[in-house]
Amino acid sequence: QVQLVESGGGLVQAGDSLRLSCAASGRTFTSGGMGWFRQAPGKEREFLAAIRITDAGAYYAASVKGRFTISTDNAKNTVYLQMNSLEPEDTAVYYCAAATFWAGFGGYQRSAKYDYWGRGTQVTVSS
Repeated sequence: QVQLVESGGGLVQAGDSLRLSCAASGRTFTSGGMGWFRQAPGKEREFLAAIRITDAGAYYAASVKGRFTISTDNAKNTVYLQMNSLEPEDTAVYYCAAATFWAGFGGYQRSAKYDYWGRGTQVTVSS
């Protein structure tokens, strides 16, 4: 059974940085992709970043490009999200997801293209 477990969330101040981790177990992902999404109260789940396993090609939402960086450690079956210059608007529950197949042409932005999801980790940014 595949499990994704996020960690690294917490309460920080505006301008601070956090690094989220997502450890996968039950399957080694050698293809497809991993993604990060977030959901704030009363809002829809939002795509943040995705990375293609085969060549580490990374893609970002405009709202976080330049501030967030996605990366993987394939040996540890773990994906990371480095978040810099955090803003109160970044407050949300952050989820990682894994896709068995890479969805090109922007498909990686769609939550329906992911097969497995973690339970999320809370990030709160105070002003």
